[in-house]
Amino acid sequence: MHELIPVLTKDVIYAKVVEVARKISDDYRDSQLVLIGILKGAFVFMSDLMRCLTIPVEIDFICASSYGSDTSSSGKINLTKELSIDIKSKNVLIVEDIVDTGKTLAYLVNYLKAFDPKSIKICAMLDKLERREADIKTDYSCHVVKSGFLVGYGLDYAEKYRYLPEIYQLKL
Repeated sequence: MHELIPVLTKDVIYAKVVEVARKISDDYRDSQLVLIGILKGAFVFMSDLMRCLTIPVEIDFICASSYGSDTSSSGKINLTKELSIDIKSKNVLIVEDIVDTGKTLAYLVNYLKAFDPKSIKICAMLDKLERREADIKTDYSCHVVKSGFLVGYGLDYAEKYRYLPEIYQLKL
């Protein structure tokens, strides 16, 4: 078993999710909003986020990966589940667990633009600015993190640790 160093408690996580949900609800109170979660990591965050929103939303998921079983991005994006609902002329909010290099999100934003949405914004549980390689920014983020490989609250290492209710740095 790897060593796990606590980074964010469930109470801290939940408080920020509520705060971000309030901002999103205010920003989209008179609009049609579609949340698109990036599987697998974002499903826990998106579930909590959507239950804290005070506006109606549609949801869908896309499955994209560039990590596999490694701790760094391969740079090659694999799209294994495509969009299944119509987003034409709708506001889209991509919900992501962590924005790291930004390459996957840059790819997904371009992919979604082909469906002619009204707007595309990004909401991330964690924003890791120091490793950004693509010109991508989050519009809503719960926490900015500096370094370390993080697991828990949906984040994994080789499909392990997603079930943890808090976020930890994984010491390999």
